[in-house]
Amino acid sequence: MADIATDSPELASVTSTVNPRTGRPAGPVQAAILLAAACLPVLGAVLLAPGMPAMTRAFAGVPGVDLLVPLVLTAPSLLIGLTAPVAGRFADRVGRTGLLTVSLILYAIVGTAPLYLPSLPAILGSRVLVGLAEAGIMTCCTTLLADYYHGALRQRMLGLQVVVTVVAATVFVAAGGVLVSSSWRTPFWLYLISVPLAVLSALLLWQPVRQAHTEQHLPRLPWRTFARPVLTSLAGGMLFYVMVVELSFRLDALGVTSSSAIGLISALSSVTSAISAFSFGRLAGRGPAVLVPAAFGLLGVAYVGIGLAPSVPVVVGFTLIGGFGSGLMLPALLSWALAGLTYAQRGRGTGFWVAALFTGEFLCPLIVRALGAGLNGLPGALVAVGVAGLIGAVLTRRLARVSPAR
Repeated sequence: MADIATDSPELASVTSTVNPRTGRPAGPVQAAILLAAACLPVLGAVLLAPGMPAMTRAFAGVPGVDLLVPLVLTAPSLLIGLTAPVAGRFADRVGRTGLLTVSLILYAIVGTAPLYLPSLPAILGSRVLVGLAEAGIMTCCTTLLADYYHGALRQRMLGLQVVVTVVAATVFVAAGGVLVSSSWRTPFWLYLISVPLAVLSALLLWQPVRQAHTEQHLPRLPWRTFARPVLTSLAGGMLFYVMVVELSFRLDALGVTSSSAIGLISALSSVTSAISAFSFGRLAGRGPAVLVPAAFGLLGVAYVGIGLAPSVPVVVGFTLIGGFGSGLMLPALLSWALAGLTYAQRGRGTGFWVAALFTGEFLCPLIVRALGAGLNGLPGALVAVGVAGLIGAVLTRRLARVSPAR
């Protein structure tokens, strides 16, 4: 089974160990910095989701606003998808910690730009640059976790990264709903959280010892087996993000116009996601052939139900079901993708996995809007996506049945 198939520990249980690759002990302080920073790319999107309807109304006169506003949420995903593999190689050449610090500072600068940018196209342009910063943050954080911690502790830390992100998302989605009640621009202030993380990164993290091998001698990725989880992650990223992007619009159509209420309902989904992610360590032994189809199936059921729901309470019920699927999706896909990779392959493999996941997230609103145009709006599109998720559950059961040996 993959490295993250372990029980998730409390952060306080992380004890200082000396990784022979770094020659220095890393403990809870380094773990806390890296885990907090790794949350930023996901939290940026979750934080803004409750304000999407309000932003749409604010720019109602802009041509194509129904497409452009969701892209404000997902445009960073495109840049992550395009640049994450490159960021991994760049980090190897110039250093992980320097790239992480610069990326955190850039994240704060361009992340807060919508506070003063007057037009929707300009805001969308700033979001593209946010994606460039997020690619560096995600790649460096995951790589440094693998560099600083070794053996079983490294496995547990990679699992904890997923759990912490889900738990933090529960808090930030509710915070986004509260903040957006005053203005849809207000949540962008929280991008400044990366500034203290940049300072802590510069002071308390260090560059790992460089490896003796050169880039030209790195072993090739086993694409014959690795392509299956990567391509599945492209579809999984799209399915995962439908809940983040479209739930607020579905609730708005059913009469929930309060951003605080939308944020609270979205937070309930994050709660069930957190429960599912915390359970992953115990479920991981069942393997990707069970867990990946389960994630697709749960989200499929949820989207069909949300699309057909006649009232808000029914939407809430299916949203909770979808949360369980979302909590399983990312760790299940990551464990499958990393299962057959050696240490020397894992950094590049993670980069390609991140690229596939976030490319799927970027494509999400485009696909949903295209489906809605031919299926009588968002409810029909959600049903179609749900049916695709159920079909995906069957297909991934076959694709993941023969998991590569570690």
